[in-house]
Amino acid sequence: MYVRFFKRLCDFSISLVCSIVFLPIFIILTAVVKLDSKGPVFFRQERVGKDKKIFRILKFRTMKVDTPKEIPTCMLENPEQYITRVGKFLRKTSLDELPQIWNILAGQMSLIGPRPVIPREEKLIAERDRYGANSIRPGLTGWAQINGRDEVSWKEKARLDGEYLEKMSFWFDVKCFCKTIVAVLKREGMVEGTAGQAGHKQQENETE
Repeated sequence: MYVRFFKRLCDFSISLVCSIVFLPIFIILTAVVKLDSKGPVFFRQERVGKDKKIFRILKFRTMKVDTPKEIPTCMLENPEQYITRVGKFLRKTSLDELPQIWNILAGQMSLIGPRPVIPREEKLIAERDRYGANSIRPGLTGWAQINGRDEVSWKEKARLDGEYLEKMSFWFDVKCFCKTIVAVLKREGMVEGTAGQAGHKQQENETE
């Protein structure tokens, strides 16, 4: 009952309220991003959604317009050269993710679920298939995000996404949400640049 109906109702209701409550913040951040550097206010990128359907995720732009496209930040050799001044703050506080409230309203995402990956992350997508994790809406945050985030291998991420699918319930979502707040405040599991790239290469080598 929760998964089929109530979860979507919670997602829509909460994201609708948040979009109204956070409207002043949206306006301020829109102005700040626009004044800080050249380029659009929002960053749009193709991501893999429910049943592997492609949708375009929304974020506040935190990087310069000449940043290599369709590459995870953790795989960039030197991401600091691309991140804007305001972008550093937005990424540190995770405020860049706020526009995904509109993805949730549109039914493309959920508040809690596996984080949507880019299409080129084929191994992670295939591994998620093994656990059935591609059958649900991706989330603003998820079980894997609060259990290592960028620090765990793609195989472990897929396993955690499968574990979420098995345990998915109202109270488990509440648990994930509360733990996300703690993780954001502590900046747990965030890896960018060469460290993340090395981790990705190591993970790939494990499967060779």
